Amino acid sequence: MPSVNAHLAMTHLVPLAKEVDDDKVTPGVLGFIVFAVMALAVWGLMKSMNKHMRKVDFKEPAESSAAGSSGGATSAEAEARKG
Repeated sequence: MPSVNAHLAMTHLVPLAKEVDDDKVTPGVLGFIVFAVMALAVWGLMKSMNKHMRKVDFKEPAESSAAGSSGGATSAEAEARKG
């Protein structure tokens, strides 16, 4: 059974609904609240994503270490040719 307050609210809201033009539809307060909640959720997710992305290390391994082992052989070969 609905409570007395729910019944009272319904009797006060029904006349307000009759005043709305049938050809004009607006999102109203509920639409604004849903939009605001979604905007806050997206803002919070982006803030969290930025925090996690700052922790990620994008530095690649130094190419000199890979080239240094093969580069060392080429420099030794170059010295052998000179001497």
